[in-house]
Amino acid sequence: MIFRQLFDTASSTYTYLLGDSASGEALLIDPVFEHERRDLALLNELGLSLVATLDTHVHADHVTGAWLLKQHAGSQILLAEASGASGADRMLRHGERVSFGKRWLEVRATPGHTSGCLSYVLDDQSMAFTGDALLIRGCGRTDFQQGSPAMLYRSVHEQLLSLPAHCLLYPGHDYRGLTVTSVAEERRYNPRLGGDVNEGDFSGYMNHLGLPHPKLMDLAVPANLRCGQPADGTARGADAESDWAPLTLAFSGIWEIQAGVLAERLADGTAPQQIQLVDVREPQEFSDALGHIPGAKLLPLNQLTQRLDELDRERPVVAVCRSGARSAQATVLLRKAGLARVANLAGGMLRWRAEQLPVEDGQE
Repeated sequence: MIFRQLFDTASSTYTYLLGDSASGEALLIDPVFEHERRDLALLNELGLSLVATLDTHVHADHVTGAWLLKQHAGSQILLAEASGASGADRMLRHGERVSFGKRWLEVRATPGHTSGCLSYVLDDQSMAFTGDALLIRGCGRTDFQQGSPAMLYRSVHEQLLSLPAHCLLYPGHDYRGLTVTSVAEERRYNPRLGGDVNEGDFSGYMNHLGLPHPKLMDLAVPANLRCGQPADGTARGADAESDWAPLTLAFSGIWEIQAGVLAERLADGTAPQQIQLVDVREPQEFSDALGHIPGAKLLPLNQLTQRLDELDRERPVVAVCRSGARSAQATVLLRKAGLARVANLAGGMLRWRAEQLPVEDGQE
């Protein structure tokens, strides 16, 4: 099985990717709206097809990426029937299964943080995804969205701490940089729910937290009751920043253009914005065996930031090097300098030559 733990720094939210390597089918648990491009890039690089997104509950601190991912990946939206949300493709109940290839997750109702909280347990009970019901040495608050300390206490003890001691628990959030815990650890060390703490102790603790409401609650909850669909019902395009050419976003965060696509754009005399080719290799490389792309401007990487005035900030820029590594860094520097339409030539001159595209000063 393929497993990745992803993080949103703004809300300290974890998103989990689970993939079946044999079938290529994958699930995302608790995706975040702003990271749709990142998640799609990772799925693409791992060769996975997104079957469904699963939210653990209606979040109050961020907007889910479920609806946006459905628009761009065709994935189904899965959410608790008790959540009260609209727009989901499948409303989940306790005891159901969600399959991805030959693997599956068991749905467990764990209300208390909200009335519609779900946790997801992997088929072999080696992993569980607890949302906000159980955090690492903590738990979600219980003072809004029909929360209940008594209900949460029972949910955690009956559905989560009853799992095998070795089962790894992955929370919906962590605010200290912790990533994973286990049933055994939380049974013993969780200060709110472990050890000899009973329901009365827990309720007394939770009823006196005195926390302010999440800053984004008034925005996030209504949006998440629509499964993340914007109020105007429109989706930002996955390629909104690449209106000048078909680009792909690598999981590294670098926008890339493929060699064949670039060649077509350069040959298209009707293209609305002429592309600037910036070759960031050293001068001796510019005319070596690989040659360079016709029309490319030599701006070595170590001179790039000092020679920005040689570029037209209104026109797109494609950075080029031997393999695509130095030019990837060039795109980072160019974007930091305020150039918005910037892409890296994927695979650099090596791929350009491999596809037998035109060069100057190169050798056969």
